[in-house]
Amino acid sequence: MTPQILKYLCGILVPILILSACAAPAVQVPSPTPQPTSALSDLSGIKSYVVTQSEALHDSITRLQEASNRYYELAKPSNFDYSALWTDHSEEILAILGDARAAYLAANPQYEQMEGVVAGVPSLSQFDVILDAGVQGSEGGEDVVPFDLTLPDGRVLEKPGNLFEVTEATLWGTDPAYIISGISPDYNGNGQIDLGDTLPDANVLKGTADAFEGYSADLLDAAKSWQPTETEAFGALVANVPTFTDFMDSWKNSRFVQGEASTGRGFVATSRLSDLSDNILSWQKIYAGLSPAVETVAPEQDTQIQQSLEDLQQYVTDLYVQESQQGKRFTPEEVDILNAEGQNRATAIAGQIAQVAAQMGIKLETQ
Repeated sequence: MTPQILKYLCGILVPILILSACAAPAVQVPSPTPQPTSALSDLSGIKSYVVTQSEALHDSITRLQEASNRYYELAKPSNFDYSALWTDHSEEILAILGDARAAYLAANPQYEQMEGVVAGVPSLSQFDVILDAGVQGSEGGEDVVPFDLTLPDGRVLEKPGNLFEVTEATLWGTDPAYIISGISPDYNGNGQIDLGDTLPDANVLKGTADAFEGYSADLLDAAKSWQPTETEAFGALVANVPTFTDFMDSWKNSRFVQGEASTGRGFVATSRLSDLSDNILSWQKIYAGLSPAVETVAPEQDTQIQQSLEDLQQYVTDLYVQESQQGKRFTPEEVDILNAEGQNRATAIAGQIAQVAAQMGIKLETQ
């Protein structure tokens, strides 16, 4: 559990007197102590959902790996002479990289739609850092990724950041170290150079895709072995629902809001609003498993929590529709206002969930 999540937990639980203290987390986060699970909770449904999502994710990443291998094998005979490669194989390269991008774009929502579980469950949370939430070693802190990337040519990318970000930066060219300078493929055929009209370094793409495939397979294995408890399900919700602002801040700083002024490597292929909407879906899936048990002790709150989650989902979806379908470019100032409203809703929902957990005798990790 990161200090940030711990802070959210404290902020929600202290006011309602569930917490008695809020100590700094240990380096190794222990699995929660199993507690009796209500027969009415459908936790098997949560597990099945995560396994299904993990299988879909691994399938997409396998397709990404296959495309990266094709690109690597095409470049290898010329000793990675990219000028010659582009001259001789431009159409094939565009097709291969188009497949790689399509696989990435499929994988992104497949992960985001289960991130609320993966990030919130101690036995799975390491994969969130590796795949989607971890930062580069240069940034420091608790969220630095725990791996280096060894490329086929022997180069090592030390603590490069999470694999979604590194892959996106390689395929869309937002990190100059991962692409080939001087070659600008016209992916959409509009006759001008746009963001993403770059050629990836085949060694970086293959090394990243190979690692991605391995870790996504590990996540699938872990999901199959996971035995969810009510403690974990409630804990995942109380920890993740208040992270609304994290998504909105990264959206505010992305190219979808800042345009060319943004300097971030990630969030160029998919809007962070889409990611947030997918994450709220994962929160709804978790709560759906708990709802039958909650209804027996707090029926009015159960109804209110379900409706509030649905309203929050609709709130974000409406913003995404404005951006993606109606062409609206939100200003940073507008994002701040929208974030304040959404965060207030998210904090209230998390507080209600913590209250019903207490009513059910569920002891959360920081109690």
